[in-house]
Amino acid sequence: MTEKTLLFSATRQVSHRTSLLVKIIKWIAKVGFAVFIIILLCNVWVVLSTSNQNYYFLKQLPANDVGLVLGTSKYSASGRQNLFFKYRMEAAALLYHEGKVKVLILSGNNDSEYYNEPRDMEDALVALGVPANVIQHDFAGRRTYDSIVRCREVFKHKQVTVISQPFHNARALFLANQLDVEAVAFAAQDVPNGYSIKTLVREYLARPKAVMDVFFLNPTFTRRNIPIENERRKRAVDDSI
Repeated sequence: MTEKTLLFSATRQVSHRTSLLVKIIKWIAKVGFAVFIIILLCNVWVVLSTSNQNYYFLKQLPANDVGLVLGTSKYSASGRQNLFFKYRMEAAALLYHEGKVKVLILSGNNDSEYYNEPRDMEDALVALGVPANVIQHDFAGRRTYDSIVRCREVFKHKQVTVISQPFHNARALFLANQLDVEAVAFAAQDVPNGYSIKTLVREYLARPKAVMDVFFLNPTFTRRNIPIENERRKRAVDDSI
């Protein structure tokens, strides 16, 4: 085989590999664009379909017996006070004191004895003047989906006021609408711009996951036992409604 033939063969191989690489890059770009469009459409759907249920002004908010406070960590990753938590608790206390809700379900994660969102929320609310006897704990609210379904199935409430930041409320309301829970939401004070880019990015991705949950995945919600102390409190609070 001559040197010219070898050179031609090598050139063809390089050309073939280049063509294959270009095809792969184009395929990845198309898939990436499709995923981006799906994420965008899910976000638009979640926000627009719930906009009339997300209340920013106290006077306009309808009264409900039950407020569902969605959990978050008391402290940020840096160890500082988490403003999402602070403003959420202040909003929940405000709704109780103004008579917009009578009972507060605190739904959050309780991975261990050292991390207990509902307990932290109760401590903050009691410090803001909310009586402990109007508080119920949901220790298995690991996800917003769990919080909504457990509110309906475990706590037997199908009409609630969700309390969180407005961007989070949109997803919670969307889930409630799809899971047969009649809900409105009160928008807690939002954090300053740029406070937590990670949280906002996570929320943009969580909305398509919410669509997947209710229409495709339909995960079984967590039926963790309610502690005896909380079960007694639950009965006492329910009797007072």
